Amino acid sequence: MYNGYTSYFGLTDIPFSIAPNPHFLFMSERHKEALAHLTYGLGEVGGFALLTGEVGTGKTTVSKCLLERLPENTQAAFIFNPTLSAKELLATICDELAIKYDSSATLKTFTDKILQHLLDNHQQGINTLLIIDEAQHLQVEVLEQLRLLTNLETHTKKLLQVILIGQPELQELLKRRDLRQLAQRITARYHLLPLNRQEVELYIKHRLAVAGCSKALFKKGAINLIHKLSQGVPRLVNLLCDRALLGAYSQESKLVGKQHVLQASTEALGNDLSSATIWKNKWLKVSCASLLSISFMTSAYYITERELKIIEQDKLQQLATLNEQAKQQQLQRLNTVPNGLINQSRSLSKAFKSIYSLWQVDLFQGEQTPCDVASDFQLECYWYQGNVDTLLTLNYPAVLQFFDEKGQAYFATLVSSNDNKVQLQLGQQSYEVSEQWLQQNWQGSAAVLWRPPALFIDKIDSDSPIELVRWLELKLSAEQNRGPRVIDSFDPLLLNQLKQFQQQAGLTVSEYADIETVMLLANSNAARGNS
Repeated sequence: MYNGYTSYFGLTDIPFSIAPNPHFLFMSERHKEALAHLTYGLGEVGGFALLTGEVGTGKTTVSKCLLERLPENTQAAFIFNPTLSAKELLATICDELAIKYDSSATLKTFTDKILQHLLDNHQQGINTLLIIDEAQHLQVEVLEQLRLLTNLETHTKKLLQVILIGQPELQELLKRRDLRQLAQRITARYHLLPLNRQEVELYIKHRLAVAGCSKALFKKGAINLIHKLSQGVPRLVNLLCDRALLGAYSQESKLVGKQHVLQASTEALGNDLSSATIWKNKWLKVSCASLLSISFMTSAYYITERELKIIEQDKLQQLATLNEQAKQQQLQRLNTVPNGLINQSRSLSKAFKSIYSLWQVDLFQGEQTPCDVASDFQLECYWYQGNVDTLLTLNYPAVLQFFDEKGQAYFATLVSSNDNKVQLQLGQQSYEVSEQWLQQNWQGSAAVLWRPPALFIDKIDSDSPIELVRWLELKLSAEQNRGPRVIDSFDPLLLNQLKQFQQQAGLTVSEYADIETVMLLANSNAARGNS
């Protein structure tokens, strides 16, 4: 290539083109660190990896270097334009991975095809990698769709590995509360900083050497100024060096000096107004003087305002004291159950009558136990053993046993929980306690009353009736914000999605849907409110 100065300086190519050219690849220590972090993040576990940096710091260079070093058993998709809807993004992924689809394909169709492709690749020993550049432009719903794609996993790794590359705004985007699940899946993060002074000099020498020049063309002062003006951003270094070489050539100079760099900055970057030139404007001086005069004229007003503020602050302090006293009284009440209520709650049968009433059932058990009659109303008793957090997560009415200071038992019906408070039914009275009180006083066993799906016995697995398997798929799809699949068996994809749900809900992850998993999926039918 030729641009006027190449032959003059004995160059075989343009050394400082802003177009990315792998032939001129320069890996500083920072770039090597970034590459190492991404490689680690996409190692055995996989998931999301994040690379951020200011414009022109070399993020794309690092990603292309990573692509060149990928093992042969990796299929990679690279998306340069992320300003897409969720459906358009999935279509682009299909294009990059050579997945065929109809023009009438829906969001669900794209998702199913991609997930099936990931499974096929995994079975053939092929890793699948997705790299998205300029990811700070991704919409929240698109990022959520990406997270759902990474739900598919084996016992040891994700089947889709994703690298998000973007400007620092991407880090702020991922701090949003509605993206916290995605942020938790990022296994490696690296923020690429600009080059320091020494690295800028090495960068310039490297590119000149690749272009066929082994001698120094830039004076030390010129390099210092290039570093200062570019702030170490490689793209700006290229702009300044290219224009400075052209300036030296036009003046028939064999070396680039500071004057050439200054001229290059004017032509390539433009000049910012200095603060000194602003104060040369006499009208600005007059304006500032006028504002100063106004401040003196209104000083009397601010004295009166100050007195009012003192009075207002005194009132606010009194109000804060009253609020704190009320808060302490409420806290004391939430952590104490009156003896009168305890004495009204000695009957286990009355506690069971309360729990059945929450299901709109008037319990009359006769000689049967309360749990024996549950099946008459399509209900079931589950004898729970565990902690408070899981009990509240299950979100069902339950009979709890407590002991008073004398060691005598009393019973309460768990009705609902909200905002770290728990609503109990003690005898005929509703009473609110704190979750802290419940954790300190409850022994860990409860009778939970719930309504199981038809045909359910104790679990849903590959041997269960297809009606139960389809019920499981329907409930999981609703929880995972996706369309339900039409399935005829308990397939690997369903098992994977089940494990994802169990893990996120804090339940035991297993090869089947146990009772607590089914209870949690069915709790939209529960009588009590949200926990």
